[in-house]
Amino acid sequence: MKVEVKKCSPPSFRGEAVVVCHFEDAKKLAGAALELDRQSGGILADLIRRGDFTGKPAQVAVVYTRGALPVHRILLLGLGKKKEFDLEKLRRGFSKAARSARELGLAEFAICLDPAPGSPGLEDMTEAAVEGVMLGLYRFTQFKTAERNGLKEVRRLVFLASDGREATRMKAAAAAAEIVSKAVCYARDLVSTPSNEMTPTDMVRRAREAAVSGKVRLTALGPREMEKLGMHALLSVARGSMEPARFIILEYAGGSRGDKPYVIVGKGLTFDSGGISLKPPEKMEEMKADMSGGAAVLAVIKAAAELGLPLNLVGLVPATENLPGGRAYKPGDVLRSLSGQTIEVISTDAEGRLILADALTYAGRFKPRAVIDLATLTGACVIALGEDVIGMMGTDEELKNDLRRAAVETGEKLWELPIWDDYAELIKSDVADMKNTGGRAGGAITAAVFLGKFVGGIPWVHLDIAGPAWLSKERPYIPRGASAVGVRLLLRFLRDRAAAAKKVTGNS
Repeated sequence: MKVEVKKCSPPSFRGEAVVVCHFEDAKKLAGAALELDRQSGGILADLIRRGDFTGKPAQVAVVYTRGALPVHRILLLGLGKKKEFDLEKLRRGFSKAARSARELGLAEFAICLDPAPGSPGLEDMTEAAVEGVMLGLYRFTQFKTAERNGLKEVRRLVFLASDGREATRMKAAAAAAEIVSKAVCYARDLVSTPSNEMTPTDMVRRAREAAVSGKVRLTALGPREMEKLGMHALLSVARGSMEPARFIILEYAGGSRGDKPYVIVGKGLTFDSGGISLKPPEKMEEMKADMSGGAAVLAVIKAAAELGLPLNLVGLVPATENLPGGRAYKPGDVLRSLSGQTIEVISTDAEGRLILADALTYAGRFKPRAVIDLATLTGACVIALGEDVIGMMGTDEELKNDLRRAAVETGEKLWELPIWDDYAELIKSDVADMKNTGGRAGGAITAAVFLGKFVGGIPWVHLDIAGPAWLSKERPYIPRGASAVGVRLLLRFLRDRAAAAKKVTGNS
């Protein structure tokens, strides 16, 4: 989709459709809706007066202008009550409007935004609208054949600006939102791709797309290099598969030389059968999504480079399959990790923390400012928080608070769970330094406690995305299936950190 900003008044716009907004508790039309209503002889006011449109959140009414205006249709979008309005409602609303436009077979449509006093600013509203449209229209069609030719597509989105200054502000915001939205769609594509087409080697191939910028360097370690390093926890998980494990390293140099990087680590299980501790067959096909954290890391680094963020970043993705086989690791095995610590295997289905253990140890080599990991790690987190919420655990309050703010800004829900010292007792082993699962009680927390043993004293946050990474039910701008959760959250966090650093240095 092409996103444009055009200096044009709503009544002067010539095209298939224009979207304007109305609040549920507004007594009168305002802004662009009022302009269009006056020029058309009151067709919008009549719709509201007759009760056919109330302005409830994400309500869309299609009004045909029948020559009263240069535009053929007006899509009137409800935003709910003004006092309850926020950017998330705007994303959801424009997602619904975009889908309505696609159902009508429109190849393009325009949007008019009317920031009101006390509401989010024009730039924020522009970004939210772009995200709502692009993410709401997303479909995974790579493997469609017969149906693909008949799919309707919206190819152009136009924002109408009242003057040149407003157009300049909107262009910058729309361009940034387009990069972020494309990164989300890129991650969704990676996660949705079946595991026979998305092996660890395929992940390396797709990671090259993130390294097209001269500021991003890709290194992909194979089994021999990992063996020399001592990454035996990661390699043990891979032993049951014929597909070789890969360790993906993406380094983005957007900041000053010598600045400490932020390291983002993502679990890259391209398929997880549970290994010897085999999963039940029901919904096992969804285990292609166990690399959602790794996909998010690739997308974040790719977008950060395209946005030109003035930060140094490192993305780490341990990529492998977890399958049963004659060489597969077994319950009762003791593994020696890259850190030198030993791990007793209780369940081979608790493999994500094993590959992340070596990746988190490796992260320390970069002497990072902070480490954040994302992983579809535990079903226990889904039981605790449900499908929609990211479980957050970590050691640094400032880091957690900044991620909370980013969660509010992006609408990606996040909730903290404690990692008190007492939980470490649950993963003590009689034969090794620790065991890889502490049982059902506090399962999401003991998994995080396990990971924490490989981080050292670096500020660190673990994000368990097992719930929202793969959705069984469609959400307003998230399809059923891969959500690419964490991409917008981390990009917002990094953009906020970059803006804060800019203020400190006085470069406004």
